[in-house]
Amino acid sequence: MSSLFRRKPIAIDHGDGPVLARTLSWPHLVALGVGAIVGTGILTLIGVGADRAGPAVMLSFAIAGAICACAALAYAEMSTMIPASGSAYTYSYVVLGEVIAWVIGWSLILEYSLVVSTVAVGWSGYASALLTPLGFPVALTNGPELGGIVNVPAVFIIAVVAGLLCFGTKESATLNAVLVAVKLVALTVFVIVALPHFDPANLHPFMTHGFTASVDPDGKERGVMAAAAIIFFAFYGFDAISTAAEETKNPGRDLSIGIIGSMFGCIIIYVGVAVAAVGELSYTRFAGSPEPLALILRDIGRPGFATFLAASAVIALPTVLLGFLFGQSRIFFVMARDGLLPAGLAKVSRRGAPVRITLMTAALVAVIAGVMPIDAIAALANAGTLAAFVAVCVCMMVMRRRAPDAERTFRAPLAPVVGTLGVLGCAYLFFSLPTKTQGYFLLWNVVGLGLYFVYGRNRAAVA
Repeated sequence: MSSLFRRKPIAIDHGDGPVLARTLSWPHLVALGVGAIVGTGILTLIGVGADRAGPAVMLSFAIAGAICACAALAYAEMSTMIPASGSAYTYSYVVLGEVIAWVIGWSLILEYSLVVSTVAVGWSGYASALLTPLGFPVALTNGPELGGIVNVPAVFIIAVVAGLLCFGTKESATLNAVLVAVKLVALTVFVIVALPHFDPANLHPFMTHGFTASVDPDGKERGVMAAAAIIFFAFYGFDAISTAAEETKNPGRDLSIGIIGSMFGCIIIYVGVAVAAVGELSYTRFAGSPEPLALILRDIGRPGFATFLAASAVIALPTVLLGFLFGQSRIFFVMARDGLLPAGLAKVSRRGAPVRITLMTAALVAVIAGVMPIDAIAALANAGTLAAFVAVCVCMMVMRRRAPDAERTFRAPLAPVVGTLGVLGCAYLFFSLPTKTQGYFLLWNVVGLGLYFVYGRNRAAVA
């Protein structure tokens, strides 16, 4: 039984094992985080959130952002204390033990797979609208369950991003920074154009469905916290930064700047967009819309800006794919290097990029995106992320007691308060998710634990 909770040392030595090339600095990390965070979430989920919370959706954004901020502070401290790839998986291995680390790593694989697949299908929707008028077969823009054969555009964009990551980490991070700038310009333009049309009357009544999550007669969970549990999808992505620890030139400084800078910057952007959107147009008119921001711009007679926003989304959405595909490949890489997955996957190219695991990861998510409809099951990604965030907050609090004098180049302020709020907030959001989602998450981890006991436990490098 004790072997289930065996731990890695804090100073992780990889010996003669594969090592990733250190090519990234803090601007690359901030761009990686913002690129992963700002995506389909803010472009579409504000409509879903408004349907569940009414004008109080701006409060839902603030609550989800505050909970993520607590987790971000914990990530920043742990990443500078344990500057190794693997993110929450590695921190859990060092602090909580192997079986907990496996559950967290398995949950992160679920998170990243679903996010990459969902975003790829979302990008395909924009691209297909441009391709089908040119004669591209409709059957090649959807999976079998939606009447098609395979979603070729979704598979294509995953292949492009994977190829970029295989070419080199620094090169892909530099291009990512450029595309992130395009997204930020588009959202800034939306706020500047929409905010002058702000009408306080659109904020009344404010909390139309109450604060706590409750089920309405139509079967949907509504309320500020129900919306926050869904909107949470729009905030995570900063955790992908911590997977880049071994590829960062100065991890003690750059990781904390990257994590905190991207997280707090995105909170400001999101709340600003939410205020501008809800204040300009009654939430009932854009609730549930697949393109709420573009709809609002057209409502105020600015169709040109609406087109610019949509075009920016097509150009810049691949940054979300890059951020999460980067993170997922690093989680796979570290678990393989630790022996929990086949060690042959932990190989790096001459440029120091984990090409083999990147290609395997891309193939996995391409199958999901190409043939499966994602729809509401994407809420599973939230469940996996919430589990990881809880683990990192717990790790921070445990290490404050177990090793109070250990070197930390960044220390979270009021760590017991921040950690406790992070754990309680994530737990509340988890239980605000649909019951079916919670059941699927439990099933996923039962399967994962079966794999661990059959394969990983006896092959672990620390065994």
